[in-house]
Amino acid sequence: MAATKADIMIVSPHPDDSEFGTAGSVARWVKEGKEVVYVICTCGEKGTGDLEVKPEDLAKTRMKEQQAAANLLGVKEVVFLGYEDQTLEDTPQFRKELVRWIRTFQPEILVTADPYRRYIWHRDHRITGQVVLDAAFPYARDHLSYPDLYEEGLMPHKVKEILLWASEDPNYYSDISETFETKLAALRCHESQVGGHHFPAIEQWLRQRAEDAARDQDFVLAEAFHRAEILW
Repeated sequence: MAATKADIMIVSPHPDDSEFGTAGSVARWVKEGKEVVYVICTCGEKGTGDLEVKPEDLAKTRMKEQQAAANLLGVKEVVFLGYEDQTLEDTPQFRKELVRWIRTFQPEILVTADPYRRYIWHRDHRITGQVVLDAAFPYARDHLSYPDLYEEGLMPHKVKEILLWASEDPNYYSDISETFETKLAALRCHESQVGGHHFPAIEQWLRQRAEDAARDQDFVLAEAFHRAEILW
């Protein structure tokens, strides 16, 4: 099985999380010629206050919104794993599925939600971040981890670094001064989540957060991550 190569793989718990966390950086990476792919773990079918909408209809809407946002950003491919919203668990099945896609895309950089936030944090975000970290090291690297994947032709792959968004311990700041408006445009694609009168407040919050992240940098707006290298 020939792997589709990508430079950067974004693993998002729900549709729209990656736009909040890293869309400015994605837009910059694509401009720089890097291949970026998305893996979306759930369909986000419980993310609504609308008492009338059916989960299956919301799932379809959110998948379309995510694809539209990815297209706008220039993301090469979007993979929907289809797990039920609010049910992600640290299981061998979930880990193996992420290993499969890491070995398929063979990214140098993995980007996902930081699982180590204290106090209030969506459980799906915590679980996704932790399973991504485990999948990257050591499972994707070792051919005897999930040997059936190796037998399929999915060769072991060593990710070089991981970026975690929404970290309480950021140590890496990505310049999004020229792509902040693209980030907002991608986020607007998620009409079911940010539509109507909500967006001006969201935009103000995102701009303030980007200014704060860039405060000690030599640029104006930034996305902040915790960056970790995988050395072995």
